[in-house]
Amino acid sequence: MNLIKNEFLEAQKVLEEFISSEINFEKIAHASDLIVEAFNNGNKIISCGNGGSMCDAMHFAEELSGRFRENRPALAAMAISDSSYISCVANDYGYDQVFSRYLEAFGKQNDVLLAISTSGNSKTVINAIQVAKSKGMKVIGLTGKDGGKMASLCDVEIRAPHSKYADRAQEIHIKVIHSIILTVEQQLFTS
Repeated sequence: MNLIKNEFLEAQKVLEEFISSEINFEKIAHASDLIVEAFNNGNKIISCGNGGSMCDAMHFAEELSGRFRENRPALAAMAISDSSYISCVANDYGYDQVFSRYLEAFGKQNDVLLAISTSGNSKTVINAIQVAKSKGMKVIGLTGKDGGKMASLCDVEIRAPHSKYADRAQEIHIKVIHSIILTVEQQLFTS
């Protein structure tokens, strides 16, 4: 029982550390504004990440294109997660290109990329960011640890507090994702 309780206490400590910095909320608001601006201008949101971060990228896209809390029009959001596409590109170009190649095909100027990496150093995600920036896309990064190489590449970097394991960062990331979606919905659909 202590093991389980300690996991919750550690998660609480990381969340409290994130909450203690007002700049984190400013960054979430800025990220939400970038997304609202993209939607208002007829652009789309593309998200990517590896492993659990891919699951978060998919969760983000489905709650924008599908539904979060209330019924409202669908929003143009997609996650790079098609297994046949990923295996094709990995086989033909190498795994490091699975997200960047997709952005070469579908990314447009003023679209937004939500790039997720708990270390901030995932090569697949960094390559995607570089292609996004070359196309004039805005980049929102969800990172952890010290932000890694992604920290200086993103228009907005939202960093989970440093922790030993990736799951603590992922717990912060999912709350950030839900907060962004809620804020976007409020701005777009509340009169």
